[in-house]
Amino acid sequence: MTAREWAGRIASAVLIVVILSLVVGHLLGTPILLGYVSSNSMEPTIDQGDGFVSIPQPLAGDVEEGDVVVYRARELDGGGLTTHRVVEVTDEGYVTKGDNNPFTDQDGPEPIVRDEQVEAEALRIGGTVVTIPHLGTVVGGIGSVAGGVRSGLANTLGLGAATSPRGFGLLLVGLGLALVALASGGGGRGVRVTDRRTDREHVIKLWSAVGAVAIVVVLLATAAMVIPGGVQEFGVASQGDPSSDPLSVEPGGTAEIEYPVNNAGLVPTVAIVEPHSSDVDVQPDRVTVGGRSTETATATIQAAEQEGIHYRHVSEHRYIMVLPPGMIEAAHDVHPVFAIVLIDLVVGGLVVLAGVALLGTDDIRVRPGGSGRPLTEQVRRAVFRWF
Repeated sequence: MTAREWAGRIASAVLIVVILSLVVGHLLGTPILLGYVSSNSMEPTIDQGDGFVSIPQPLAGDVEEGDVVVYRARELDGGGLTTHRVVEVTDEGYVTKGDNNPFTDQDGPEPIVRDEQVEAEALRIGGTVVTIPHLGTVVGGIGSVAGGVRSGLANTLGLGAATSPRGFGLLLVGLGLALVALASGGGGRGVRVTDRRTDREHVIKLWSAVGAVAIVVVLLATAAMVIPGGVQEFGVASQGDPSSDPLSVEPGGTAEIEYPVNNAGLVPTVAIVEPHSSDVDVQPDRVTVGGRSTETATATIQAAEQEGIHYRHVSEHRYIMVLPPGMIEAAHDVHPVFAIVLIDLVVGGLVVLAGVALLGTDDIRVRPGGSGRPLTEQVRRAVFRWF
């Protein structure tokens, strides 16, 4: 393989990583590998519209003074993700501030930032945040164009929920990854033929095609596990005259509520619900949920002795049940990421085995589609040939 071919493969791999990180981060509402800012509050460290390299909090370690963190605000700008610097670490949590702001977030309406709110940290090298100029501007422009295309498809074809932002994003990712894999692995015009069997015109390498499908399926499986999970928050009102709300109790009292675990998919899942803050207990904490069904756990929450609204959290993890529940739970006990990777490997392996069983081990030969026929006629013939 020549240096040019190696460079092309490396570029393809980098492109796949960037696409995955941006879209999966958008789906999860959390920056994965790459994030960007949409305001000037962090200037001159991060200019408005610039991107930055984002490290998920479980990998970043303890938050320290001076770190630039992405946290989920409660009150600031109506809530949502905020990227600001930690200027003070206290026993209760973190005091944060935009480098371009004259006062801290906590001088305004935002309460102290707690560990469970921190989603990621910006990568710093030598104390300087690693930035990517105009990444956010580009992503925003692409998002606007994609939104227009999505709306056009919904109105023209009547696809409805199939063109929701999440579904449309996954469709674009799947098509993009498939095209990247096929372009990097298949033969084509203008490429010098070095292997008569696999690199001829109109021949697609089997492993490129199967690999592209496996990537898409693994992405969907990962999204199906990660999106429904995460940290769930309960606001418990500790007050002398409790209302009828089950989360309104006397100071020091106990609130007991039902915690539904829904599975909207067809594949059974294993849900593990764990306390993410003190004074919370969930039973049962490990539940197997069948396809299109719901199981219920009970969350018991201890109210604070001081009156006011106090927040409690539980952490929910979802896993597709392609392995025995006991094996999934053991993998989760090692680390949740380990369990997801293990399941993804199984899912990817099943896709590869299915592809080989259906297509064999020979490369896929595609008949030339030119023949002077209109494109609509070629598509019609292809559809009838497959169905």
